[in-house]
Amino acid sequence: MWHDYSMTTPFFIDIWSDVVCPFCYLGTRQLSEALALFEHRDQVVTRPHAFELDPHAPINYDVSLPELLAQKYGMSVEHARAANERLEAQARTLGMTWSLANARPTNTFDAHRLIALATSQDLGEPMVQRLFLAYFSQGLLLSDREVLNGLASEVGVAGAEGLWNDDRFAVDVRSDELRAQELGVSGVPSMLIDNRVMVVGAQGTEKILEGLERAWQRRAN
Repeated sequence: MWHDYSMTTPFFIDIWSDVVCPFCYLGTRQLSEALALFEHRDQVVTRPHAFELDPHAPINYDVSLPELLAQKYGMSVEHARAANERLEAQARTLGMTWSLANARPTNTFDAHRLIALATSQDLGEPMVQRLFLAYFSQGLLLSDREVLNGLASEVGVAGAEGLWNDDRFAVDVRSDELRAQELGVSGVPSMLIDNRVMVVGAQGTEKILEGLERAWQRRAN
């Protein structure tokens, strides 16, 4: 009996990202726009995966985000602010309002554990998007467990408070990061489309759509 694989198998998009990465937020919004134009969007299933930009980041910094960027990249604070303003302008073209002057850089390991919990309840993607909004627009500290509990409740994720009693989902986060290493992922967002095409970075709606269509054509062939 003839079986149409392309019609019955989910079209997975595996996305490695960090919730304090501006290009990840831009890239996932561009992906949403691309999916709206993708003929086979009803078969798409997105799967978030953890990638920490800085696994050794502290919980609290004593400098602002522009000051931190200036230190990290050897630029002036004014240059860092200007770069953030350009990112904010790019976000506005995608319907988002960011406030990077108020963003609070931090360690994101617990946020990724929360995403893993949400994913186990089929709420991974909305959890990721809520965390993006919290960091980029609302100035919330994403290592604050009370903040994470509140955001989980908004999304409808159950059991967040219990995460902090042990190390549940820590293995999931580390497994995601190991898989990223195995795939050679060194920058995010990295979108592995149908296990066939990798799109790295916030390349724009058109480029991401091209990746979606190329991956679909490869499964059809």
